[in-house]
Amino acid sequence: MRAAGACACSVFRIVLRSCGFLCMMSTFSVAEHGASYAANYRMFIKSPSGPVSPFHDIPLYSDKQKNIFNMLVEIPRWTNAKLEICKEEYMNPIKQDVKKGQLRYVNNVFPHKGYMWNYGALPQTWEDPSHVDPDTQAKGDNDPIDACEIGSKILQRGEVVQVKVLGILAMIDEGETDWKVITINVHDPMANKLNDITDVEKHMPGFLKATRNWFKYYKVPTGKPENRFAFNGDFKDKAFALATIEQTHKQWQLLISGKVDSSGIVCSNVSVKKSPYLVPTEDFKAELLKCVPFTVGDQPSDPAIEQWHFCNPDV
Repeated sequence: MRAAGACACSVFRIVLRSCGFLCMMSTFSVAEHGASYAANYRMFIKSPSGPVSPFHDIPLYSDKQKNIFNMLVEIPRWTNAKLEICKEEYMNPIKQDVKKGQLRYVNNVFPHKGYMWNYGALPQTWEDPSHVDPDTQAKGDNDPIDACEIGSKILQRGEVVQVKVLGILAMIDEGETDWKVITINVHDPMANKLNDITDVEKHMPGFLKATRNWFKYYKVPTGKPENRFAFNGDFKDKAFALATIEQTHKQWQLLISGKVDSSGIVCSNVSVKKSPYLVPTEDFKAELLKCVPFTVGDQPSDPAIEQWHFCNPDV
């Protein structure tokens, strides 16, 4: 399955980024196509061997024994553009979400500017929309599990970073379970001090409350109701988070093996050996060569993107 509007040129820009943990090194690059700040913008992820699907080919674990995970950054901290892995397109590039024909930008809910963490996803996970979670009593949202990286560095879109898992928040978004995993870059100066969710409150007082309020109110400026949470909005600890991630990894394994309905997701990959969706790397390379060249588009000038919204009475 491929989206309509095939690309037609072979010029693209590649930016190399390296991400390592201890003696383990995984190097990825990004290839941008289309125009920035436009509906045709796509960011593809490449390994040294060629293009990969960030959804299916980047390993979930960087070091399973030490519970170190790979996280794909979709949205750098303090930015507004709502970018995400495109599940419905070949190679699952990162693209800006579109709603009612308009590019999506998250509103600024006072006192925050855009997203208050580096926001992204854990690869090789999937929240199955047919599975009712026994704790939340709601079905999955059909996406990879979301991750908030709370370190001090502003990361780059498309960057693959190694993170420690600290805890998890169970948001209920329009009736669906939408887990938010709290993580920190293993190279962050605070990483050695943060090992579980209680450490976040100890060393970053007020941060978890601000995180919960951000998710509670961020859709209110668009006319939507406040988001709800399971567990009375309490953050669950590291052990609970690790179990939840493993559950969504198993759900992804069923997806990529063709044992469940793909729910419109393109599962083409170049690395999952027993997957019926496995394709040669050359197929991904050939598709990438067809894509339109990258151009720098005009930054959005809509003043509504910069406007502050005062809908959080807890501030």
